[in-house]
Amino acid sequence: MKVSPAPATPALQLTADRQAFLLLRTVFTVAPILFGLDKFTNLLTDWTMYLAPVVTQVVPLPAQTIMYIVGVVEIVAGVAVALRPRFGSALVAAWLLGIIINLIILGGFYDVALRDFGLLVGALALNRLSPRRAVPAATPGS
Repeated sequence: MKVSPAPATPALQLTADRQAFLLLRTVFTVAPILFGLDKFTNLLTDWTMYLAPVVTQVVPLPAQTIMYIVGVVEIVAGVAVALRPRFGSALVAAWLLGIIINLIILGGFYDVALRDFGLLVGALALNRLSPRRAVPAATPGS
C-alpha cells in the first residue's frame, strides 16, 4: 500500500525555508572567504591559470596582483553575505557571473564554468530566501 506524505504545514514549511536559508548563507559566507584567502597563498591551486590573458591586457597589472584583488573582493563578498545576506548574495551572484564570463573567454574550463553557474543559481536562491530589511514605519506627523 502506497502511503503519501503528509502535506507540509505552514510552520514546517517555514522551518524548511529557514534551514535552506541558513545552509546557503553559511556556504556563501565561508566559501568566498576561504577561496579569497587562498588567492594570497595558492595552496589549493595556482589561481592565475584561471585568468584569461585579455584581463591582463585590459588591466595592466601582473596576474598575481589581479588575483590579490580578486581575493579581497571574494572576502568582502563572503562578509557581506554574513552581515546582509540579501545584498551579499546578489554581489556573489554578480561575481560568479564575471568568473563564468572569464572562464568562457579563457576556454578549456567549461566544466568549471558550468559548476560556477550552479553556484550562481544557489546564490540567487539565497537572495530569494533572504528577508528584506524592515522598512521603518512612518511616524505620525512625518
